[in-house]
Amino acid sequence: MSGHSKWATIKHKKGALDAKRGKTFTRVIKEITIAAKGGGDPDGNPRLRTAILAAKAENMPQENIKRAIQRGTGELEGVNYEEISFEGYGPGGVAIIVDVTTDNRNRAVSEIRHAFSKNGGNLGESGSVRFMFAKKGIIAVEKSAASEEQLMDIVLEHGGEDLNDEGDTWEIITDPASFETVNGAIKAAQIPTVMSEVTMVASTYTKLEGNAANQMIRLLEALEDCDDTQNVYSNFDMNAEQMEHAAG
Repeated sequence: MSGHSKWATIKHKKGALDAKRGKTFTRVIKEITIAAKGGGDPDGNPRLRTAILAAKAENMPQENIKRAIQRGTGELEGVNYEEISFEGYGPGGVAIIVDVTTDNRNRAVSEIRHAFSKNGGNLGESGSVRFMFAKKGIIAVEKSAASEEQLMDIVLEHGGEDLNDEGDTWEIITDPASFETVNGAIKAAQIPTVMSEVTMVASTYTKLEGNAANQMIRLLEALEDCDDTQNVYSNFDMNAEQMEHAAG
C-alpha cells in the first residue's frame, strides 16, 4: 500500500477527519455539483453515483445531496466551478498530484504553489508525474473484521483485482468499474470498512525516512488544507510508526 493510502487509513481510524467534517462536506458537495453537470440521474452518470456514495458515507443529509445535484444541473443557481489538476514533487522527489475544484483560479494556483514551496516541494509541468498513477478502487478492512478467505471469495466473485496483507488491515484493490459492486458485496456481508474510495495508485513508491518523511507529512497536510483541494495523491512510503506519530 502506498504511504498515501496508509495515511488516509490512519486518519480514518483516529477519527482525524471528523474534525474537518465541514470541509469534507464542502469537498463532496463540489464533486456532486461538478458531476451533475453530466446529468442529474445517478443511474446514467457513474461519476455522480460515486459522489453520492461518498456523500452518504459521510452521513450527509439527503437534502444537501439533492441541492448539490440541482445546482449542477442548473435547476438551482450555483457557483461556477473549474477543475484544475496540479503535478509536482515533494521531499526526496516524491510524485504528487493535487486535484482542485475552485471558483477562483488565481487563488487556487497561489495557494497550491505556496504549499509546495513552503514545505520542500515544487510544482512540475502537466504530465510530469501522472503517468506513474492509475485509477483504482481501494477498500481497507480491519483484520479483526473478516478473514482472508472471506474477503478473497468476495474479490473473486465480484470482479476485484487483488487482496493485500497490510499488517493490521486487508486491502482490496479493484478496477474503478468494479468498485461499487465489490464495496456493495462487503456491505451486504456486514463487514465494516476502515476506508473505501476510488483513488490514484502509483506504480512505484519512494521510501522516505527521518526529516524527509516529516516534511512530506507537513506538505501533504498543507495541500489538503487548501480551501479548493479535492484530492491529493502521492507515491511516498514511510515507516508506519513514524506516520502514526505524525497523525497525532
